[in-house]
Amino acid sequence: MKKAFSCVWLGVVLLLTYIPILIIAVYSFTDASMVGGNIHGFSFENYANLFKNEELRAMIIGTVLLAIGSAFLATVLATLGAIGAHYSKRTPKLLLNTANQIPVVNADVVTGFSVCVLMIILLGIGKDTFVPLVIGHVVLCAPFVYLSIIPKLKQLDNNLYEAALDLGATPAQALFKVILPQLIPGILSGFMLAVTLSLDDYFITTYTKPSTFDTISTYVVNATRGSQTEVKTALWALSTVIFLIVVAVVIVMNVMSVKKSGRKTNEKVA
Repeated sequence: MKKAFSCVWLGVVLLLTYIPILIIAVYSFTDASMVGGNIHGFSFENYANLFKNEELRAMIIGTVLLAIGSAFLATVLATLGAIGAHYSKRTPKLLLNTANQIPVVNADVVTGFSVCVLMIILLGIGKDTFVPLVIGHVVLCAPFVYLSIIPKLKQLDNNLYEAALDLGATPAQALFKVILPQLIPGILSGFMLAVTLSLDDYFITTYTKPSTFDTISTYVVNATRGSQTEVKTALWALSTVIFLIVVAVVIVMNVMSVKKSGRKTNEKVA
């Protein structure tokens, strides 16, 4: 009974999570003007508008470039920080771990407003540039990348680095040829998480973005307040495309992980 109840509960949670997404996906292939409205036929017009509308296309490209760029910077900084913290003494390590946890538990609206005050008011960097926006996204993403890399560092054999030095490698060679290759799964996971966080962020983007620039999140909020039915329905198609891309990435990563585990098992048996 306990196992059956757990399965039923899991099924209910999954249904509540995915049914709204599936409803949006279904309506994205219709000519309905609102979710729940009358459907007179199926159509690909929403997907055509998504790529024909110059404003939507520019918004999507800008959002993706921002997400990839800020995720890359966050991954580099978090990787260096995680390695430095891992090989530091107890007190510096504790201080770095504590400092990293503050942005994680802090509200996004506080982070966004703080970056706005620091960059625009104190440093005089105007909102007409992308500097506050990029820094805000890096501040948002870097702590999560850090948390993805730390477990991989804890799994490392601490003698590997010293062994590389004993065999004649320089500290830089030991870092790039011994340590970093072992951290690649954590780095990739952190990078993908950073991309997702950047794509999804609204509060930090709202406080720091130039007035002429919109990401998917800020554009969706503004569009839902307006009366442009064509734009609203095109956003259903955008939501469906994003969901399918995420599903594809998760499947590919899981398949690669299973294959890698299988290879390691075969090597141990051999």
